[in-house]
Amino acid sequence: MEIGLTTFVETTPDVKTGKTISHAQRIREVIEEIVLADKVGLDVYGVGEHHRKDYASSAPAVILAAAAARTKNIRLTSAVTVLSSDDPVRVFQEFSTVDAISNGRAEIMAGRGSFIESFPLFGYDLKDYDELYEEKLELLLQLTKNEIVNWKGKHRADIPNRGVYPRPVQDTLPVWIASGGTPQSVARAGYLGLPLALAIIGGSPFQFSSLVKLYYRAAQEAGHDPSNLTVASHSHGFIAETADEAIDKFFPPTQYAMNVLGRERGWGQYTRESFDYARSLEGALYTGDVKTVAEKIIMLRKKVGITRFMLHCPVGSMPHEDVMKSIELLGKEVAPIVREEIKRWEAAGEPQ
Repeated sequence: MEIGLTTFVETTPDVKTGKTISHAQRIREVIEEIVLADKVGLDVYGVGEHHRKDYASSAPAVILAAAAARTKNIRLTSAVTVLSSDDPVRVFQEFSTVDAISNGRAEIMAGRGSFIESFPLFGYDLKDYDELYEEKLELLLQLTKNEIVNWKGKHRADIPNRGVYPRPVQDTLPVWIASGGTPQSVARAGYLGLPLALAIIGGSPFQFSSLVKLYYRAAQEAGHDPSNLTVASHSHGFIAETADEAIDKFFPPTQYAMNVLGRERGWGQYTRESFDYARSLEGALYTGDVKTVAEKIIMLRKKVGITRFMLHCPVGSMPHEDVMKSIELLGKEVAPIVREEIKRWEAAGEPQ
């Protein structure tokens, strides 16, 4: 069971002061957060890709490369790479470079992305949304397997018998399929035998169990060994010494950020009632004290079957010291509880 974190390197206004820190400062803070996550024994840290003012992470590989030079064990991944509007050759080269700096700890999570700003920015037509992703994923997977590439496509210039460098330290640079929960993308990941990352950020997380079963069924039908596959969840949350402290610190910036997105996408208002349901044992928000968050992760493992949990913290801008404390609690207290419980299941032969 792997446990880690993700971030979009948010730069929303502070809900108390109204001030917004610079992109540069937030990027530097995130590097410090990754260094701490490594120090406290967490397994993975992911940085998302966005191209808008309220997120500073338009170049995740650069941030991860800076962190790679200052860490020893933690795996470093995009969360996600918006592959449809990027060049797979450059994505592969960038993450192979991160793999070199980290000595074999880089990963790519490839997804369509939940925002569309990158399409007009890089000159792509949204009508080609699905076709772009499928074609570019095919090329990226070829690049991970072959040093010399022969490839023809519709949306990118052909590659006639050319080498792509640097090659990664790992035998194969890991590529994950990131999904918001559509059966098609889940089945595709299984069919390709690729690890799957699910964004579980609303409703009941236990509903995703059917998608995980679909994933393993598709993998098995395609001839892949399910025991070699990994399913991750990416979920919002924050940990503090007490539940009240976690709520008081996390709700206001989360409400602000969710309502900004809600106005853009036509969602209803994110209220305290929404928040309280989500942080209950049945909800998808992993917010509270150590015991509560550990219990919720254990339930997610048992009922859904995830083998990697990634806490997305924060959602809206929060003081850096609060985020650092949450990371410390996740690594030093939550993760050991979860891992110990899973060891107990294994020793007792219990299903998991």
